[in-house]
Amino acid sequence: MFLTISKNLNLALALLLELCVLVALGYWGFQTGQGMIAKIGLGLGAPIVAVIVWAIFGAPRSTRRLKGFGLLILRVLFFGAAALALFAASQHILSVIFAFLVVLNLSLLYLWAQ
Repeated sequence: MFLTISKNLNLALALLLELCVLVALGYWGFQTGQGMIAKIGLGLGAPIVAVIVWAIFGAPRSTRRLKGFGLLILRVLFFGAAALALFAASQHILSVIFAFLVVLNLSLLYLWAQ
């Protein structure tokens, strides 16, 4: 029973981390863009691109979902981009915490074959 609860919590963490990627990319865009148009373009554009890429290649129900090593690379790039975005936006501690949670989550996803 404890293992079932832990697996469900890990899946919930995975969803939360996916949403955090969008927030992190948006935050980065609004913080680093030079001028209002660039801020809006990056702040909205980066999360939109991330959603499209994830929906096509990473979503569990996608017909084009990557498998195996390809999916691992996509996850590293997807979540790594968010960690780097937070770091670039001067959110160093938040970046490290996010990266730690991603490594923990991905390790458990692969350990439990989720």
